[in-house]
Amino acid sequence: MKRKEFIRRIAAFTLLGLPVMTASNSCSKEEQPAPSNNNNNTTSGCLTNGTNSSISSNHGHSLTVSKEDVENAFEKTYSIKGSAGHDHMVTITSSEFETLKNNQSISATSTSSSGHTHNITVSCA
Repeated sequence: MKRKEFIRRIAAFTLLGLPVMTASNSCSKEEQPAPSNNNNNTTSGCLTNGTNSSISSNHGHSLTVSKEDVENAFEKTYSIKGSAGHDHMVTITSSEFETLKNNQSISATSTSSSGHTHNITVSCA
């Protein structure tokens, strides 16, 4: 079984509240927590907990992508001005919202302003 399929099955069992059984090194079965993975961690979820955003070379910009925006999955353009003296815009597409719904992070680049852009990563909280 490939890692991705294993994680999907673990997530499905966890969401159903079923105990997860895995084989330990000694080949006996014990209840084990699901493996931790930043993109598929079952304790996080964009639809449950919303998102976190990171902005490269940040000097006061901020981006908040709500769990409602993720759920609606309609393309949306955000201002990331925050406390900076200038503004940038970043668009998250419907497809990128679908990626967030699957608890995977996305990356985008802001519009150019004051001679620069910012790389932005949105991940599940």
